[in-house]
Amino acid sequence: PGEGVTAPRGFRAAGIAAGLRASGKRADLSLVVSSSPAAAAGCFTQNKVCAAPVTYCRQALEAQGNEGVVGVLTNAGQANAATGEQGWEDTLAGAAAAAEALGVERNAVLIMSTGVIGQRIKMKPYLEGIPKCVAQLGDDTESGLAAAQGITTTDLASKQCAVRVKLPGSGVEVTVGGMAKGSGMIHPNMATMLGVVTCDAAVELSAWDSLLRAAVVDSYNQITVDGDTSTNDTVIGLANGAAWPEGVDPVGSGDAEDIAALQEAVTAVCQALAKSIAWDGEGATVLMEVVASGAASDADARAIAKSICGSSLVKSAVYGRDPNWGRIAAAAGYAGVEFDQNDLSVWLGDTQLMSRGQPLEFDEKAASKYMAEAGEEHGTVRIGVRVGDGDGAAKAWGCDLSYDYVKINAEYTT
Repeated sequence: PGEGVTAPRGFRAAGIAAGLRASGKRADLSLVVSSSPAAAAGCFTQNKVCAAPVTYCRQALEAQGNEGVVGVLTNAGQANAATGEQGWEDTLAGAAAAAEALGVERNAVLIMSTGVIGQRIKMKPYLEGIPKCVAQLGDDTESGLAAAQGITTTDLASKQCAVRVKLPGSGVEVTVGGMAKGSGMIHPNMATMLGVVTCDAAVELSAWDSLLRAAVVDSYNQITVDGDTSTNDTVIGLANGAAWPEGVDPVGSGDAEDIAALQEAVTAVCQALAKSIAWDGEGATVLMEVVASGAASDADARAIAKSICGSSLVKSAVYGRDPNWGRIAAAAGYAGVEFDQNDLSVWLGDTQLMSRGQPLEFDEKAASKYMAEAGEEHGTVRIGVRVGDGDGAAKAWGCDLSYDYVKINAEYTT
C-alpha cells in the first residue's frame, strides 16, 4: 500500500496548521488515532536532557501497562525540552485536551514535540487546534500524509510508508504503516527524530514491545546526520488488532513463524523511514549506506558501520567526491571493535580500494565520478568494509556533510 499510518485498518490521522510554527502555513499539529485501544510500545532518547513529552510518554505507558493507548498527538515548532515545570504542565494540558476531545482517559494519549529546544509550546493555538485536529481525522491516504507533514521541521519531504504481509502461521494478512520526521540533530540512541508505527495485527504486549525494540536497533539507531542525539527522540508503536479474526490467538512469543514475518515487516517500515531521514539530512546531496561484514557479531558490525557514517571526515570527503578511503579505514578502527587491521577490506561502490590490509591501485577519477553521479540525482553512495571472517553484518545510513548544513544550523533561530 502507498499510505502511511492510515494504511492499517482501524487507524485515522489528521494534520492541521494551528499556528505553532514561527512562520509559514504548513501543518504543525498532527494526530494519529486507533479506533480501539491498542497495545503500545515506545523507544526513547537516552539524552539526559530529555523533553517533557518523553518523560510523559514513559510514565503514561507504565501507567497503562503498555495497553489501552488510543492516540499520539504531535506538535512542530517548539520542542518543549529544557522548559522546566511549566513545560511539564503544558504536556499534561495537551494530553488532557486531546483525551477529552477523543473521550478517553489522559494516559491513553501519548505526546510528542519537535522544534527549538528551550521553547514552550504556544499553548493558546495548541489547545484550540486539538479539537479541530480531531474533527479532521480520516482513514484515507491524504489524512495520513497531512499527519506526516504536520510533524516536520527542517525536513524537505514528509516521510511515510506501509507494507502488507500474510502471516504464515495464522494465515492472516496484516498491514504495518509508519511516519517519521527528521533532518538535522540526528544521531539517535533510542533506547529531533520522531516516528509512529501502526499495525492492525493482534499482538501480545511483550511480543509487540520486543518487535519494536528490535526494529529500532536495526533502523533508527543505525542512522546519523550530524552526531547530535536529540532531546526528543521517540518512536511509538501501536497494534490494535483490527485485522484479526475472532477466535484466533494473538501473535505471541511462541509463534515463531508469525513473529519472524511480523518482525520483518516492522523492521522494513522502520528502515525505510530511517533511510529517508538520512537521505533528507540538512544540506545533504547524497544518502550514504555503509555495509560492515566479517565482524564477530552483528553488534560489532553495527558499531563499525555507524562509526563510518558518523565520521565528519568521511562525510565531507563524500561531499567533495574525494575517494579518500583512509578516512573510512580510520573510522572503522576507532569504532571500539576488536579486529586485525590486516583483515580490513574497503569498497566504494563496486570498486575495491583495500584488500586484507593492503591498499589497491584503483581509478580515482572513476571512483570520484561514481559519487558525483550519485549527487546529481540525490542518490546513494555505498561503502563496504569487511573486518574478518565472522558472521556479524550490519548496515548504517547517513549523508554527506555540505556547506549548507553549517549555514542551516548557524542560522537556525535567527
